[in-house]
Parts: sequence; structure tokens; C-alpha cells
Amino acid sequence: MKILVVSDTHRKNENYFKVLEMHHPDMVIHCGDSEGSEYAITEAAQCPVKIVLGNNDFFSDLPREQEFNIGKYKVWLTHGHNYYVSMGSETIKKEAVARRMDIVMYGHTHRPEIDREGEVIAINPGSLSYPRQEGHRPSYVIMEIDRNEELHFTIAYL
Repeated sequence: MKILVVSDTHRKNENYFKVLEMHHPDMVIHCGDSEGSEYAITEAAQCPVKIVLGNNDFFSDLPREQEFNIGKYKVWLTHGHNYYVSMGSETIKKEAVARRMDIVMYGHTHRPEIDREGEVIAINPGSLSYPRQEGHRPSYVIMEIDRNEELHFTIAYL
């Protein structure tokens, strides 16, 4: 199973559409700040989409957080701004452990990260529209679950 994890598209969806065409995922997960383009994001995907409210998603009825399973893995999806992610992933990972999650996916920082330290895997795909990491390349994460139900993560760049 191939899962596309994106965040912080901020209504600038051209790169998102390019990535969909490149990968044809089985599922899309958007970590928030779609700024009213959740319908376009969902319709273009042609697969199941999970999307949450970001700090710039005003007047939206998106859920603030979601918990769901992908195979045998428990996933918690949140934008992250309520968990001090700009200071690091420690607080959000502690919350994920308390919720008995295997994976937490979040955005907000516009910097990609895959943190496998400890009991929970923390995934931040960065931003496809306004990247802030060194080099400022639009980023996303490809999450794959192989036949043995093992997880593989790749930070990818446009």
C-alpha cells in the first residue's frame, strides 16, 4: 500500500496535483492548512483521503484531529500547532504514546521530518507550497506498507 502524506498546501495546489500524477497513491493524508481547498484535494486524489484542520483553515468544518488504522498501525493525524511542534516533536510524541498510537502525522513547521526514536514514529511531510527547510524544496512523504506489513518512509522533494 502506498500512502501520500502532505501538508501546508495553503490553497496553492499545483505541486499537490503533480505529486498525485507521479505516485497514484492508495491513500492521501493531508496534515492541515489546505485553506478551503479540501474539496479539490479530495476529488483529485481518486482514493481515500484523510484531512484535518490547520491553524489557517478558517471557517472550515474539517475535524481538528483524526485517529484511524492503516493495516495494523494506529495513526493519529493532527496539524500539530496545539502541541508546540515548532519547538520539536517531543510533546506531540508524548501525547501519541498516551493515546497508544504507533504513528503521529503532523505539519505546521513546513519542514520535513521522520522521527523513529522511541515508541512512536512522528512524520512531518513539510510543505508542498511554502517549504522552510534548507534548500526550500517542496516536500512530501511516501509511506509504504509492504507484504510483511513493514513500514517504509521516504521524504521526497519536487
